[in-house]
Amino acid sequence: MTTDPSATGADQATSSGPEASPIEILLIEANHGDVRLIRERFVDAGILNDLHVVYDGDEALDFVHQRGDYTDASVPDIVLLDLKLPGGRSEDVLATLDDQSEFDRIPVIGMTNSPTETDIAQSRGFDPDGYIHQPFDPGEFLDIVREFEGFDLLLVKKSSSETV
Repeated sequence: MTTDPSATGADQATSSGPEASPIEILLIEANHGDVRLIRERFVDAGILNDLHVVYDGDEALDFVHQRGDYTDASVPDIVLLDLKLPGGRSEDVLATLDDQSEFDRIPVIGMTNSPTETDIAQSRGFDPDGYIHQPFDPGEFLDIVREFEGFDLLLVKKSSSETV
């Protein structure tokens, strides 16, 4: 399991007073370069988060089921899923999250490089809760999260005086 401690701020309070918990994000992305860029964008946007990274579908399923190396993994608040994982594993991960009621409250955001990929995914019945087009934009992420009706997640941006 890879967690980016530099992108977390669990021990920091917002400038408005109360201490907030970081958003637990599970990033499922095979490309290490994209992982690095996504981490940097969360840091640049100042989004309080614990970013957990897995690189393939098997690791992702182990993480969400808290098995193997991930028995102590936290339940993610949101999943960012690369729609082009090797071997079609993206579909397996999404099917698991869709079919099992314990994952109903976890939004899955599909990450894609083009609108064509979104159309292809939907034509196969592979339909995440939302889509983000890469290159990843933290503003787009925030807009999508805010659209979830009844999503009980407090998104906290660190004040500019706080360090990451």
